[in-house]
Amino acid sequence: MPEIARKIDGLVDRLANRVIWRFARQRRSLATETPLVSFTFDDVPDSALDHGATILERHGARGTFYIAGGLAGQVEPDRTLISPAGCGELLARGHEIGCHTFSHRRIRDMSVAALSRDLDRNADYLQNVGVTPAAANFAFPYNAAWPLARTELRRRYRTCRGGGEAINRGPVDPLMLKAVEIRQPEQHARALTRWIDDVVERPGWLVFFTHDIAPSPTPYGCSPEAFDHLVRYAVDKGCQVLPVDRVLNRINW
Repeated sequence: MPEIARKIDGLVDRLANRVIWRFARQRRSLATETPLVSFTFDDVPDSALDHGATILERHGARGTFYIAGGLAGQVEPDRTLISPAGCGELLARGHEIGCHTFSHRRIRDMSVAALSRDLDRNADYLQNVGVTPAAANFAFPYNAAWPLARTELRRRYRTCRGGGEAINRGPVDPLMLKAVEIRQPEQHARALTRWIDDVVERPGWLVFFTHDIAPSPTPYGCSPEAFDHLVRYAVDKGCQVLPVDRVLNRINW
């Protein structure tokens, strides 16, 4: 039964995302002559700070880290989630902190009122670790959007990021940015340079997302070597590698 439930959840998530991508009306034009790339992290295991942030900085870049305060310091069998002190370190090193809800639940499992309370709670958590003004950008837990939440999210954030495995070009829904996942196996992560070639050939905004950056990564992360390969490739190809909020300023959103 749990496996059936997971499959149903995944199907509902995909259908909701496709409905939003297809019918969203409030789109904005994304035009750029320079290929733009953002590297983003969800949940933010501490290895994303130890390895991910360090690799970005080595190449003169910064990333966006979507934090769910309810996960802070949580120890799991294959990873430990970032602490409040770690969040403060990311800020001090020039990275952007985004919102990933507090509870890390699918937003369709919450009423609008409950979602609002949850987002307020995460804003309070982030403020306590030094995020002021409030986080301007959001990533959906499990990449699972929900149409009924859009008004509340629009009120709070400049963008919301899902999955979608596509480059953002032309008319784009800011509340449903598309992104490409960096994950195991190693050869998959390294092969993602094809997306960088694509955005260089026809400029737009390529958003990557991942979780842990560790020598023995989870299925949702990658090794430091694979991540370094992607960041180095993007920089060498002439991409501007920027956090989400800095891209928004650059494209005048």
